[in-house]
Amino acid sequence: MGLQQTLKALADPIRREILNLLKNGCLSAGEIADHFPVTAASVSRHLSVLKEADLIRDRREGKYIYYELNASVLEEVMLWITDLKGESGHEKDTGGE
Repeated sequence: MGLQQTLKALADPIRREILNLLKNGCLSAGEIADHFPVTAASVSRHLSVLKEADLIRDRREGKYIYYELNASVLEEVMLWITDLKGESGHEKDTGGE
């Protein structure tokens, strides 16, 4: 279920853009919402989906919630995709002995 949930979260262009914004560091929900022409409630839902997929983490500071990337899950997805593609660059010798 984990990978399926992660891929579903990554399928949406707004969620991918949120991840792109967070690669530069933590942002509050309001700062993230400022980048999109959708309602704050819509951005909140996107953040919730990303959090459920464990792609982002949040922490509360006073009345603000700050979001940051969870790079470990992204690394797992990248490793899985790399494995699907097969080894590149350093191909194993499949010839004779």
